[in-house]
Amino acid sequence: MTITALDNHLGQQLVANGKLSEDDLEMAKRESHKTGESLQSALVKLGVTDEEDILKVLASLLNLKYVKISDMTIPREVIERVPAKLVTHYHIVPIETDPYTLYVATTDPNNVHDFDDLGLLLKTEIEPIVSSTKEIDDAIKRYYGIGASTIEELIDEQGTDTTNMPIGSDVTDLDEMAEDASIVRFVNQIIQEAMRDRATDIHVEPLEKELRVRYRIDGMLYEANIPASIRRFQSAIISRIKIWANLDIAERRLPQDGKIVTKMGEKEFDLRVSTLPTPYGESIVIRILSRDSEFVTLEKLGLDSYNAGIMRSMIHKPHGILFVTGPTGSGKSTTLYAVLNEINQVDRKILTVEDPIEYRIQGVTQVQVNPQIDLTFARVLRTMLRQDPDVIMVGETRDTETAEAATRAALTGHLVFSTLHTNDAAGAVTRLIDMGIEPFLVASSVEGLIAQRLVRLLCPECKAKFNPPEELLKHLKANGLETDGFPYFKPVGCERCRFTGFKGRTAIYEIIRLDEDIKRLVIDRQPSTAIKKQALKAGLRTIREDGWIKVTEGRTTVDEVLRVTMEDELGTARMQDE
Repeated sequence: MTITALDNHLGQQLVANGKLSEDDLEMAKRESHKTGESLQSALVKLGVTDEEDILKVLASLLNLKYVKISDMTIPREVIERVPAKLVTHYHIVPIETDPYTLYVATTDPNNVHDFDDLGLLLKTEIEPIVSSTKEIDDAIKRYYGIGASTIEELIDEQGTDTTNMPIGSDVTDLDEMAEDASIVRFVNQIIQEAMRDRATDIHVEPLEKELRVRYRIDGMLYEANIPASIRRFQSAIISRIKIWANLDIAERRLPQDGKIVTKMGEKEFDLRVSTLPTPYGESIVIRILSRDSEFVTLEKLGLDSYNAGIMRSMIHKPHGILFVTGPTGSGKSTTLYAVLNEINQVDRKILTVEDPIEYRIQGVTQVQVNPQIDLTFARVLRTMLRQDPDVIMVGETRDTETAEAATRAALTGHLVFSTLHTNDAAGAVTRLIDMGIEPFLVASSVEGLIAQRLVRLLCPECKAKFNPPEELLKHLKANGLETDGFPYFKPVGCERCRFTGFKGRTAIYEIIRLDEDIKRLVIDRQPSTAIKKQALKAGLRTIREDGWIKVTEGRTTVDEVLRVTMEDELGTARMQDE
């Protein structure tokens, strides 16, 4: 059967199977004729049908086996038969072997020339097995590691001398090594893989006997699969990142901060680079920020109609302070950006002071603090009041001076948004008073307090129903949660979620409006537990209760809500004891 005949049979069979329309087949044939590529390649390029469907039909026509590599475990001795550079070059994965034949997964089983070359290099017969591009790419990363072929090239370049450059290597040598094309390519591969996996941070961590790379995805750290031999090039890799971020590669004793602007496809990213000296070399964390991120609505943040209504009633007030509280990485800045985006209108002058500016907002004047030249939050705030603002956003209220300036701005008729690091919403009052703000000023200026956490969302493709243990249900009921009348789901794991069972995150909230009763408690210097009790009487939905709604909707798990709301449980227990 010639290739042309095979193409014809492939197209006809796809149409017969209902996987392709006649019009799309004709379009793919014209593309194939114009470019000289196979019909299979044209169909994949045009995206008119799924590659897996194409390859299954192709395998059937050629009497070959189609496999999903993700459903199998390839023995280590089979993987070791083919070097990473050959796997990458020929885009194949070894699947199984016998004394005379090596079976390899490929998307192009007709490429006899490549199989002949591969057989000569490996001194064995090659037999193709069909699999999809994604399956092969994922298997290469899984079994060989990210950038494995690049590391092999580096080792080949160095010959037998594959020892890692010591920490005290000459700066000139490090500079030259860091500019090596293979080192540049490997660092790019690490960063691009993080972007593809929706990571928010990359951790490059020198340990005693290895260089570890981890990605933070949906708030959790996952170790990247990279070749163990990467340790040999630790100094060059770290130097490459520092050069890219315009940092001093000769300075290894002090922490440094830098920034990289890069693109992946059509998307632009800001990479914030932080270095930290350790006994085994400099540890680097790269924060990934997309310049093209769309600002979400309050509902998309995770606020239902009840909490969104409360939030909107506060953000449209003419003056006062709204504090968003929570630990680092709980999404406070994202909430403030969504709030600013909602009220950003031509008749409002909005100013922000941030460290750093994470996202640019059209129509908003944003200022980046710089402590090295004494451009602090408090100093910028004082100047902002002379800029005729209507709304001011303070990235973080860190000290007494900033807190006083924000309070003064609110009392002089401005609407102020800021963040505080406290465990719950009511704790923000205590924190402000501890900073030295008089209770009557807190009561007069603060309009609302918001606490938030982020919970991971179940992957919609693989989540499964299950029955929670009876002991857990009793515990939940004891905390006032309704446990009957809805299904419970647990994470399973699939390709779409990187086998974690979770994909994406949403916020859960606790919102306190300072009514007259709560303001009296603030003026009387009552503890945060008393403030929370009064808020509960006024209808406060706790952060755990808000999370529980996400559980009842089948969007997250019981364990996930319990994990991020431990303080809420402890606070409730304390109030019950009193």
